[in-house]
Amino acid sequence: MSSMVYKYDFLVIGAGVAGMSYALKVARANKGRVCMICKTSLDEANTSFAQGGVASVTNLELDNFDKHIEDTMIAGDYISDRKAVEQVVRMAPEQIQELVKWGVNFDRKEDGTFDLHREGGHSEFRILHHADDTGAEIQRGLMEAVRKNPNIDIKENHFAVEIITQHHLGAKVTRRSPYIHCYGAYVLNPDTEKVDTYLAKVTVMCTGGCGAVYLTTSNPVIATGDGIAMVYRAKGTVQDMEFVQFHPTVLHNPNETHPAYLITEAMRGYGGILKLPNGQTFMEKYDERLSLAPRDIVARAIDKEMKIHGIDHVCLDVTHKDPEETRHHFPNIYQKCLSMGIDITTDYIPVRPAAHYMCGGIKVDLNGQTSIERLYALGECSCTGLHGGNRLASNSLIEAVVYAETAARDSLSHLDYYDFNEKVPEWNDEGTMTNEEKVLITQSVREVNQIMANYVGIVRSDLRLHRAWDRLDMLYEETERLFKRVKASKDICELRNMINVGYLITRFALERKESRGLHFTTDYPVHAYDK
Repeated sequence: MSSMVYKYDFLVIGAGVAGMSYALKVARANKGRVCMICKTSLDEANTSFAQGGVASVTNLELDNFDKHIEDTMIAGDYISDRKAVEQVVRMAPEQIQELVKWGVNFDRKEDGTFDLHREGGHSEFRILHHADDTGAEIQRGLMEAVRKNPNIDIKENHFAVEIITQHHLGAKVTRRSPYIHCYGAYVLNPDTEKVDTYLAKVTVMCTGGCGAVYLTTSNPVIATGDGIAMVYRAKGTVQDMEFVQFHPTVLHNPNETHPAYLITEAMRGYGGILKLPNGQTFMEKYDERLSLAPRDIVARAIDKEMKIHGIDHVCLDVTHKDPEETRHHFPNIYQKCLSMGIDITTDYIPVRPAAHYMCGGIKVDLNGQTSIERLYALGECSCTGLHGGNRLASNSLIEAVVYAETAARDSLSHLDYYDFNEKVPEWNDEGTMTNEEKVLITQSVREVNQIMANYVGIVRSDLRLHRAWDRLDMLYEETERLFKRVKASKDICELRNMINVGYLITRFALERKESRGLHFTTDYPVHAYDK
C-alpha cells in the first residue's frame, strides 16, 4: 500500500491542553478543516498528569494582576520576558471562563466562588483546581468538546516524523536562511507503517515536554521532546533549554519512573513539611520560606540532603493535619500511597526530585509564531519567555490556553494568504527493521536516560556537561547511521528526538556561565551580576 497525501487548513501536532484549545478556537471560526495528530490516545497527554491547578487572578478583593506579574518575574529570576508575563496574566481570567464554557469543572465553595489554593512562589491564593487532578479534568472537558466538533479530525496513534520545509524541495536551508516556510509534516501511520504527507496552510506544534530524556520524570513515557527536536532540525530557533524544572516531590517508588507519581506542590501549600526519614527538618538551612520556597531551591536542597546522608529519598509529613481534611483535599494521592502500604494521615510520604517541566523550547513571539513562517508552537514545547529561569507553579496550563488564543487569532488573520505546496515529494521509505535493531534502540534510550540523570541533572559542572556532550555525540552518530538504514518507526524517531533534546539542554547549560534559575553549576555558583 502506498503512502497518502492529506490536505488540511490547520495541522495541529499534539493533543494536550495547548493543541486542543487551539483546535477548538480555530474550528469555531469555520474557516477550514483542522487535523490533530496525536501520538498515542487522546487522553495520554502531559496535561492529564498536572495535579496542582491553573493560576489566574480571580479574587480581586485580595489579588491583582501586578502581584501575579511580580511573582512570575521573581520565580523566573528576572530572565522572563515581561511582555509575555503581562499578556498571560492579564488574559488569564477570560481564558478560565472559556475553559468553564467548554465544560471544565473547577472546585467551588458553597457560595459558588472558586475554591482557591496557594502554591510555592505565589503571594496570594489564586490557584483554581479540581481536587488533586486538575489536569485530568481539563483534558476530560476539552476531549469531549474536541470529539463533538465536526470541523476537527483526530488521528490517534499517529507520529509526526519531520516538519516539511524548502529543504524537502531541494533548497539549502541553514540557520541563517531568512525565510524558512513550513508546508506541513510527514506523519507515520501505524496501520500501514507508511509515512504519509500532510500538507497544511498552518502547522502548530503542541508536542509537550521532554521529561522522558531523564531517568526519573513526572512526565509520561511519550514526553520525548519531539516538537523541539523537529523544529531544531528544520533550522528553527530554540531558546533557554538549560532551564529544566525538577519537581522536588515525586513519590519515591523505584518501580515507577516514567511517569513517577507526582506529589503536588499544593500539599506543601496545605502545610506539608519536608523532613529526613528520621523526622529531622532541613529546609531551614536553605531558605526562610522553608518547604514553600520555589521549586529549584527545594529540589537542590533535597538533592544535597540525599547526597550528604547517602539516601535515595526524603519525606513529606502531613500527619499533623486533620486526617479527614487531608483525605478530602488529596483523595488520589491518599489512595495511591495506600496502595503502597502508606497511610499519609499517619505515615511520612517518601519523595524525591524528578524531571518535570521544560521552561525553554521553540522560541515564539506573543502570537506563538516561531522563526519559521506558517509554523506556531504552543504549550510546553514552546519558549514564550513567560517562565524565564524557572516556572512559577501552575502558570503552564494557563500559558497554553492564552497562547492558543493569540495564535488562533493570528493564524486565522493570515490564512487567506497561504496555499498548499503541491511540489512536496513523498517520504522516501526505503529500509528494513529487524528485531536486533530494536534492541539497539532500547539500549540507546537507556543510555540517554543515564547520561542526562548523571551529568545534566539538578547540579551540574563543566566536566560533567562535557562528558554528556561526548557521550551524546557518539549516540547521535550511531543513531543517524541506523536511521538512514531502516524504515521510519516511532521508536527510532523518538530516540533521535531524545538525543537531540539532550544535546540542546547540555549545550545551553555549557553556554550559561553563571548559576541562574534552574541552572546550577558548581563552576559558576553565583549569578554573573553578583560577582
